[in-house]
Formats: sequence, C-alpha cells, structure tokens
Amino acid sequence: MSERKTKTKIVADNTPVQEAISRKTYLSDEELEYFRKLILKRRGEALEDIDQMNSRLEDAQEQAEGYTYHMADSGTDAMEREMLYLMISRQQKFVGYLDRALERIKQKTYGVCKITGKPIPKERLEAVPHTETTVEAKLEEKKKNTNVGKAESSGRVEYQEEDS
Repeated sequence: MSERKTKTKIVADNTPVQEAISRKTYLSDEELEYFRKLILKRRGEALEDIDQMNSRLEDAQEQAEGYTYHMADSGTDAMEREMLYLMISRQQKFVGYLDRALERIKQKTYGVCKITGKPIPKERLEAVPHTETTVEAKLEEKKKNTNVGKAESSGRVEYQEEDS
C-alpha cells in the first residue's frame, strides 16, 4: 500500500482543510441508495421535530402574551423558550449535516473519511449516517485540537506535511 502525502492548511480557526483530493466511495450503488433512504428518513424526522418545536414555541409565546405572570413564572417561561430555540437550532444544524451527506452520496464520495481517505465502516455509517470521518480520525483530530497552541489562533496561516 502506497503512502500519499497531503498538505494540510491550518486556517485562522485552527481547522485543518484538506486540499482537493478526489476520493471515490467504496460503496455499491445499492448501498448508496440504502444510505440515501436512511438519511432522507432521518432528515424527515428532524424536520418534523423542528415543526413541532416551532408550534410549541408559538403556543408558549401566545400564552405569555395573554397572562400577567409572577416574575418567577416569567423567568421559567423565558428559559423554556430559550431551550426551544436552542433545540431548533441544533436540529437545523443536523439537517445541514444530513444535506451534506446527501450531496456526498450524489458525488459518490460518501463513506470515505475526509481526513484520511480511508473507508468509514458501514457500522459507523449506520449509527451516524452524516459522519465525514472514521472514529480514529475524529479522535486524532480532537487530540490535535486540544494541543493547538495560541500562535495558530492569532490568524496566522501555517502549512504542515502529513502522511495519510
């Protein structure tokens, strides 16, 4: 097996950006279709959740307008609304991840780690169908991010040679 060198560019927010490397999927068309359907199902569920939370938020706001509450009640209601906003935001972000996964399926790059170029195990894709990395790459990336010095956070751009 040959080693391929890639350049990783460290940008201001300390996120490594792989330079364009074409990585085609190892999955068959049937497997890609299976994951496309799985992702669409999860996407539909997430959109349903967003709709339900938006309805709850509207109900809570209408209720709050109709009554004069004690200050403590008002604070509790505000916390509940804030929690709903956060949950909606999180679900919207999740839908974005699912949309990107659908795009990778369309491009036939789904199931390939964006960091290492290695196949992502099907078990991981089943559990986290929007994933872009293997577990090992994710852990390594997390480890690197915890060891990042302050120099990179200054906005300076650096290049590192990595084997992948």
